[in-house]
Parts: sequence; structure tokens; C-alpha cells
Amino acid sequence: MLNYDLVIIGSGPAGFSAAVRGVDFGMKVCLIEGGHLGGAGIMNGALTSKTMYELSQDFSIAGRVDRGYRASALSVDYNQVLKTVLHAAKEKQYQMRSQIETFAHSPESKGKITLLRGMATFIDAHSLSVATKDGEQVVGGKNILIATGSKPREYPGLEVDGERIIDSNGITSLKKFPERIIVIGSGIIGCEFSTIFSNFKQTEVHLLDRAKRVLPYEDEDISDYVARNLANNGVITHHTAQLREIIKHPDYLEVILDYDDGHSKVIEVDVALIAIGRVSTLDRLKPQNAGLKPTERGTLEIDGSCRVLINGKPSHIYAAGDVTGHSQLYSVAELQGRRAVEQMAGAEGNPLDYSHMSTLMFFKPEVAAVGANEKKLQAAGIPYIAAYYSNKLVNRNIAMRSTTGFIKIMVSNDHEHRLLGVRASGPQASAYIVSVAHLINRGDSLGEVLKIFYPHPSVAEGIQECLRAIVGRSIYKPIAFPDDIKTREWKPETHNS
Repeated sequence: MLNYDLVIIGSGPAGFSAAVRGVDFGMKVCLIEGGHLGGAGIMNGALTSKTMYELSQDFSIAGRVDRGYRASALSVDYNQVLKTVLHAAKEKQYQMRSQIETFAHSPESKGKITLLRGMATFIDAHSLSVATKDGEQVVGGKNILIATGSKPREYPGLEVDGERIIDSNGITSLKKFPERIIVIGSGIIGCEFSTIFSNFKQTEVHLLDRAKRVLPYEDEDISDYVARNLANNGVITHHTAQLREIIKHPDYLEVILDYDDGHSKVIEVDVALIAIGRVSTLDRLKPQNAGLKPTERGTLEIDGSCRVLINGKPSHIYAAGDVTGHSQLYSVAELQGRRAVEQMAGAEGNPLDYSHMSTLMFFKPEVAAVGANEKKLQAAGIPYIAAYYSNKLVNRNIAMRSTTGFIKIMVSNDHEHRLLGVRASGPQASAYIVSVAHLINRGDSLGEVLKIFYPHPSVAEGIQECLRAIVGRSIYKPIAFPDDIKTREWKPETHNS
């Protein structure tokens, strides 16, 4: 048996960041990966889907005819798009591999990383069996980090064949743009893929929404905004519809939908894409052999330093990423992996705070979020003021000829006016949301934030004006632009009465 200071199962954002952090502390690390290096964060998830999104956005912009120029004979080849997507994924994988190889052999580094290819299972709480191409390898670790990630959730009664019925892992298996596709699931993943395929204008896109609106966990104005933009992009959304059956024919799929009002509809598509979330893959690891007891969702309960709780007590086994049951975000997994190793090394650090996580939604245009939305604040009984400011009034957006979008800010309804949450959409929203997250984490008040000088012209000026609108100091006034500047207050006692 080969022994290490740290054994990591999974090389996704949690596992890789943990391995590199282990090197920082001089650890001998074994990084076990049974599939693609980088996990779903690279090959079958974040990077590949976002690369395809960026390409689709470029194509969509190139096809615009309202800016004084026109691209003639615009065409797109799915195989060339796929090559570009895979090139991006491999570029990142080789960067990761280059760093691993550096720390595997560098005489100057006290820490070492050994990449072991194979599927791991627990033998006991301190050792694992890894099935490699050369046979079984047993490894042991003083500390063990589980970063096994997740896989696409299966749709009951619908078998993925990788050709006509696919999940998000199967996008790269398509040989061409389907003429017609139905995306099953109207959460972030479903709306993102609906945006991608509708951007390329090669595919008739149907989106199956079991609820009354897409993104049902978001505020109604956000959900309605996204749904409206999807419709403007050509997506046909089937609200309050249930999938009864998909019948395979030689040349098409027959899809039967049942609606809540009692009627049914039959449509033809070429491909069905299942996008109903992701689930843990922990069971492959045989966690029971290590004394671990997963939750009903197949995840592991952890403390603030990512130690797995066994019978309510922290253990030497850690977990990070999707397997912990927290938000399935690349950034969360990465920070959890780093925090776990810092705890192992005895380094000081604060427990992770999941209350103000930034989220990006790659729609047309993109949507960024941080902190609470109105639904969460109302559920918690927190009084707030919400302000909405349209990008139509922001000079930079006007110059960019891209005024679709807004800034929406929630602040506490008291004398402090602390920032509680932000939703933003439009160009560069993914960039400036980070600065807002920093302000929320600091607990800054509206008054403090308004002391900041914003550069002009910048899309971030919308933040400044939105905050000014809350206290009646915006340059443009709601009375002149009632559809573009709005504020509203909410208090539990007012709502309950």
C-alpha cells in the first residue's frame, strides 16, 4: 500500500484546488481520477457548455442587422463548433496536467502530487482500492478528501441513448445541429442550453417547464424576464406541462405532453435533452466501508471546515463540491477544497459562509445574482426595499446598443439600508457582480456604497443609480420613467395585514 498525507478522490474544481493547496503545505498528495481530468467542471460541464455559449453569442451578434453592418452568407458548422469546444477543454486539461507533472517531479517543491488514474472504492476509513488499467492499487492517507462531484439526474422511465435522448454529458456526442430539440427542465441548465441552441438559429427549440414559469426559485420578475427573452430568441416554452411519453420513430421522436388544464399536445423533435439537475455519485465509492452514512440525497454532511460528520462528530475524512449537498457551483467546490486542506494543515481560516454566493446564468443576455432575492427575504420575514433600474438609462449600455437588462437591488428596510441581494442582467453583469458580492460580505450600508466614485461610462453606473433611487436621489426619476425605475417596500406586518 502506498501512503500519502492526503488522498483526493476526484480531480474536479474541488479536488484539483485541494491538491494544489496541499502542495502549498508540503503535503504528499495522491489525486485519483476515474474519468476526465478536471471532472464535470471541464469536459462535461462548466467549461464546455460556457464555451459553446460564448460561440453561440458571437454567432448571434454576427447575425444582427441593426448596427450599421451586415455579415453576408453567415453559416455555422456544428463539427467545427464542437472542435473549438473540445479544444478549450483540452487546453485547460493540459494546464492542469502541466502543473501536476511539475509537482510530481520538481526537486524544489516539498509538496508532491501523484495522479492516479482509476476508479476508487473504500476498503476502510483510511485506505482505498483503485482499479487502474494495470490492476488494483491500494492507497492510504492520513487525510482523505471526497470530491466525487455529480452526474446528470435521470428522468424516470426515459433511457438516455447518447444519440437522440441525451443529457448534458451528451452534447459533445451530437454529430450536427438537430433540426428540432426539446429541453426537459427549465432550471438554469435547461434555460442555458435553450439559449445556446436558439442563438445558433439552426434548431427549433422547445423548452418543457413543469411549473408556471422558468427558474421557479427566482423572483417572478426575474423568471418572467428570462422567459420573455427566451421567447424573443425563438424558444417555444411549454408551461405547466408534464412529459407523458417519448415514442421513438426511425426519423423522429414523438413527444406527448400533458398540461395542467387537462389538454395534451403531440410534437415532433429530433433530439430530447434531459436537464433536470444533477445527483451525487458517492455510491460508487462504497462509503459504508469507511463508516460514512450519506443523506437521503446521497450527499455527505460536513462542518464549516468541510470535515465529514460521522455520528455528529468531525472525522479525518473531508468532502468538497457537489457531494456535500451545497450549491452545485464551481466556485463553491473550489473554496471547499481549499478550506478542507487548510483545516488539515492547521492553518487559520473562517468557516465557509454560503449565504452570499455569486451565481452566473448564461442566458441572452446573461443574468448574475448574489445574496438573497425577494422570495428568500419574505420567507425569512426580513423587511426590505427593492429597487429596479433599467439598462435603457445607462450611457454605456446605450453606446453598446445593448439596453436589454437591469439592476435590481434589495436593501434592509431600516436606517442602515444594508445590501442584502442583487440581481443583474446585461453586458458585463458577470464581471461587476463580484464587486457587489464583496460589499454584501462586508455588510456595507447604502450610504457607504454611495461614497464610491463610479467610472464613466460604465455599465456599473447602473448600480449607483439603482441605489440612489432607493433614497430618491437618482439622476433620472421614476415619475419620468415609470417602467424603467421602480422601488417597492416589503414588511411582514404590512403583508400579513
